[in-house]
Amino acid sequence: MGNENIYKETRKSLGLSRDDASKLLGVITPERLERIENNKFPIQPDEVCVMADKYKEPSLRNYYCSTQCPIGQQSVPEIKVKNLAEIIIQMIASLNSMKKKQERLIEITSDGRIDNEELNDFIYIQKELERISTTVEALRLWTETMIAEEKIDVEKYNALKELG
Repeated sequence: MGNENIYKETRKSLGLSRDDASKLLGVITPERLERIENNKFPIQPDEVCVMADKYKEPSLRNYYCSTQCPIGQQSVPEIKVKNLAEIIIQMIASLNSMKKKQERLIEITSDGRIDNEELNDFIYIQKELERISTTVEALRLWTETMIAEEKIDVEKYNALKELG
């Protein structure tokens, strides 16, 4: 697919023509869709949300925020969709690494500042925490995808989430 953008790739993977996609999306004309897909006009956040929902592809929101939104580019990591086993293994590895470093983090931060000799350890711990955060986001994206594909009962999921 090479130079095609993700919005066009996603539509084509669903076997939809632009006209069919426009009808499904309801708020984006075929002409506008063509301009978005051929990078002639930037997509708007609300259009990304509609595509993510109607195409049942939640990763489009993360892609937009991490690569196209000027604010998100500075703070939102791009999350690659992975299978559940990969996510859990990465999570356990990161948590185990942090368990070993938690005492050091307390030592470093207990005085409210970070000295030059503590900086290397602090940066390592900070990167490990960022990996945990990214893995949590991958799990959230996996869950959203399973909900979109109706492999998780959204009503029960939301009800149980509210209890916890």
